[in-house]
Amino acid sequence: MRGALPQRGFTLVEVLVALLVLALMASMAWQGVDGIVRARDTSQGQIDRTLRLNAVVGQWETDLGAVQDTGAVPALNFDGATLRLTRSAAGGVQVVAWSLRPDESASTLLRWAGPVATTSAALQDSWIASQQLQGNEPGQLRALEGVNQWQVYFWYQNQAQSSGWSNAQSSGNVAQPPAGGASAPAAAGAAALPNGVRLVMEFAPGSGLSGSITRDALLEP
Repeated sequence: MRGALPQRGFTLVEVLVALLVLALMASMAWQGVDGIVRARDTSQGQIDRTLRLNAVVGQWETDLGAVQDTGAVPALNFDGATLRLTRSAAGGVQVVAWSLRPDESASTLLRWAGPVATTSAALQDSWIASQQLQGNEPGQLRALEGVNQWQVYFWYQNQAQSSGWSNAQSSGNVAQPPAGGASAPAAAGAAALPNGVRLVMEFAPGSGLSGSITRDALLEP
């Protein structure tokens, strides 16, 4: 009967080589998984920012679509930093203010919605309050971050004085005040309502939103 063959194990060098190969394979696998996770996070972040932008633009267009001229205060006014408007709301009228405020690296687009007013006095108080916003009032929403700058244009159709798109700050279509005088806020900016409003926003580098966008909104006659 022949003797059993002697059992031969792995040498230390072979074990070390095998561990090195496994370590290299694990490192390569981890780099692949990490790349996939990073790509997924980047893609999800871009989707979130795009959805946020679409929601903000949608709210902007909704506000403009509900503009209501009460005669008590200007229905639509832009001073370069803030656009104020009066819009119809359930039970009355409210003042809405869109403003661009400087932040650490760029600027943030804010939206403030005042309380629903049912009297001219309450609406005037809300209009005055919209001119004193500090950025942390109730109803103030940080709508969109990373905005570098913005500009608003008004469109007047069939106006002999100003036709086509014009800078909202220099639009000169002023309506005559009602007979018997007007309140102070109304007299300060009794401008005829435009037929359309154009919003141009430029995004800051590193904000995740590149370039600029232009959105046009029609106002109800």
